Amino acid sequence: MPLTPDFYDYPWKAPERVSLDHRFVSVVWPDGATLAAFDRWLYENAVGVGTDVATREGLMDPAHHGPGSAVVEATLVEDVLEVAFADGQLGRFHPGWLHHVATGKHLASSWLPEAVPWTAADLPAPPDHHGPDVLAGGEALAAWLNDLVRYGLARLRGLPDDPDVGLQLGALVGAVRDTNFGPIWDVKADVTFAGSADTNSTANSALRLGPHADLPTRETPPGFQFLHCLVNETEGGFSTMTDGHALVDALRVEHPEHYQALTTLRWVFFNRGPGLDHRWSGPMIDHGVQGAPLTLRAFYPVRGFPDMEPEDMPRAYDAMAVFSEMAADSRFQISYPFAPGDMVGFDNRRILHGRDAYASGGARHLRGVYIDHDEIRSATRVANRRLGNASDQNAKTSSRSERTTP
Repeated sequence: MPLTPDFYDYPWKAPERVSLDHRFVSVVWPDGATLAAFDRWLYENAVGVGTDVATREGLMDPAHHGPGSAVVEATLVEDVLEVAFADGQLGRFHPGWLHHVATGKHLASSWLPEAVPWTAADLPAPPDHHGPDVLAGGEALAAWLNDLVRYGLARLRGLPDDPDVGLQLGALVGAVRDTNFGPIWDVKADVTFAGSADTNSTANSALRLGPHADLPTRETPPGFQFLHCLVNETEGGFSTMTDGHALVDALRVEHPEHYQALTTLRWVFFNRGPGLDHRWSGPMIDHGVQGAPLTLRAFYPVRGFPDMEPEDMPRAYDAMAVFSEMAADSRFQISYPFAPGDMVGFDNRRILHGRDAYASGGARHLRGVYIDHDEIRSATRVANRRLGNASDQNAKTSSRSERTTP
């Protein structure tokens, strides 16, 4: 059994034929999948040749590729692709591993559910999952992770009265992201002290928080946020959520001039706390490079300066007003109370979250953690692959008749 350049088991997918075409080895399967494998890519991924047996990581410095990496012969031996290289080394490739590349299951989008934009009519409340079952792992954990990635929002219910549940969750799915608030932080407000000098954040007050995303002051804002409710004795103060995908799609169609301003005109966001000076300049709707997750930079308490030409400022403010008005509209925004034992997780860069003002006295205590996109997506892929959730993976197949390796 040939080793693969990773530690997964692959179904055996016997190829129908192979052929050598200049610098590419063509592999064809009975199901129609076809892979055009470049000679240097094959050399890099041959375990024991260009890939280390122990770590399954690549050994080849690109500067060291030369004529020796060329393929001189490619054959099938008991369904295994054997490739002879010009330097005399032999590479053996698992046909199931090659097939997973041919069908696009090696891409960043693989084994993840596709993001589903939603409005208030589509998703009137966060998808619910039983917290203790999710913390126990297995299928319950996979179902919760898939909802987080699919909708950008999911709620755990019935969690224990433990202030460190957020850290337990991090130990289960990935590293907690530390920030100037610490690895785990409190959102704790007693409205009898609202507006006092001891309040160090708008979140720790009884004030309304409009739709926003946390820490736009960072080059890469935290990916997911998890808020665990320990105490809620307030009246009012409902939490709100708006899906950024649905909002951005509507802006693009209904207000193209504002969409253009929101995706191109930049603002400086900065933290106003003593002893720190985090700053970043970017547009409110940041699509990043192709394939990057949507990043919304929208938090007025830390939006400091327009970073644009003076003549662009009027349209920038107009566009921002429309953005915020639509984000809080009942067409897009859902509202729900927090109950002790609830933990709401959401994509901090996709979902705009907020809170109504407190109408009267009472204590409210939430504990929060951030966990980056990379950790949640890795945990989702691992859970889906372990459970064989083929329906939950979003591998993209090429529209061409032949897929070429990267």
